[in-house]
Order: sequence, then C-alpha cells, then structure tokens
Amino acid sequence: MKNIVVLSGAGMSAESGISTFRDADGLWEGHDVMSVASPQGFAKNPDLVYDFYNQRRKQLFEVKPNNGHLLLAELQKKNSVTIVTQNVDDLHERAGSNNVLHLHGELRKARSIKNENYIIDWNNDLNDTDKDPKGFPLRPHIVWFGEAVPMLDKAIDIVTKADIILIIGTSLQVYPAASLFQFAKKNTPIFYIDPRPASSIPSNVSVIKKGASEGLVDFMDALKNL
Repeated sequence: MKNIVVLSGAGMSAESGISTFRDADGLWEGHDVMSVASPQGFAKNPDLVYDFYNQRRKQLFEVKPNNGHLLLAELQKKNSVTIVTQNVDDLHERAGSNNVLHLHGELRKARSIKNENYIIDWNNDLNDTDKDPKGFPLRPHIVWFGEAVPMLDKAIDIVTKADIILIIGTSLQVYPAASLFQFAKKNTPIFYIDPRPASSIPSNVSVIKKGASEGLVDFMDALKNL
C-alpha cells in the first residue's frame, strides 16, 4: 500500500462550480481579494466580510463533489491517501475522503476573534452578534492573507513521509502552501495535474496538463507502474 499525499487547490473544485480568484485578475466573486480575505479588510468592513463568507457557505449546499473528488476517494480504498488542501470547501469529505487537512480553514466552521483555538462547526449565516463563551464575536474560520498557517508544520510532516506526491489544481503561487512539495524525500515521484500549470516547475515533476477529473484518470494509470 503506497502512501500518497495529495496537495489540492482551487482547480480541484472548479469543476463543481466553485470559482477561484486567481482566474479573475485578483477578484473573488467580484470582490478585491484583500477586501474579503485579509485582517485589514475585516477590520475595515466586517459586514462585507461576514456577508461574503455567508454567501460562499450557502453555495456549498448548492454544489456537489465532481468526478475528481470521487476518484480521490476511490484511490483511498487501495492506498493510504492524505489530502492536504488549500480549499475551504468540504467537497473532499462529501466525496468520501476521510483524511483531509485544511491548510486555509473551513467555510463550515467559525472561530473566536480572540481565541484562535475556539473553533466550532457552523452551517448558518454568521455575524458579529454571534459570540464565543466569553462574549467575543466569532469570525469565519479562514486563514486570511497575512495570517499564520496553523496547520503548516503538520502538513510538512505529512509530505516528508509520502511515497508519492500528487499536486492538483493549484497555481503554486500562494505561499507557504506552494512550497510544500519541496519537503518530499529525495526521489519521491511527484505528479502535477493542472490545465494551465505553473511555468517554474522542477524537472523532477511529471506534469499532466489536464483538468482534475481527466488528469486523475491518467495519474491512476501511471500509478500502476510505480
């Protein structure tokens, strides 16, 4: 049984209808990304940020896992698969994958603005009247630009133990997530699935220039020879 670590990004969920701001000149659903995904944006206009994530949360209940998500869940049946995702949706889990680490938080959770360890499940609209047990407001459980990535060390540890690395649907532009594959052991096979792959890819990375679902079929064929 091979230990496969999957590093997934926004392109993984694009086929389900979830958009990525990287494909729209820095706009995310019509908003400048820094206005809705930074501490400064939240401080300046919290109502906008609450509403933005409320809309994103509602969207999750309108979309479904795509074939790429389902193929990864299928891959888990014959291999040890850990998914380290930049995505804040829950489509990996809804497809059946049960070993998923969210680097950038989760839409269906909220946390205290004062205690980052107070994290609860949240499926409804969120606003500043929602409080933690000490009376502090809750905020979306999202890692914004300029904030530390709490799960980064755990993700690095996971990557160092991989037999195979599979990168899917990421521009490899958002750091530190973009550098994770570089922590793999020497000579670890690395595959990169993306219809528009980043230009600065090391020569030891095998590029599959396709979308997530189609590319995963090719990867699973290649896996038979590893």
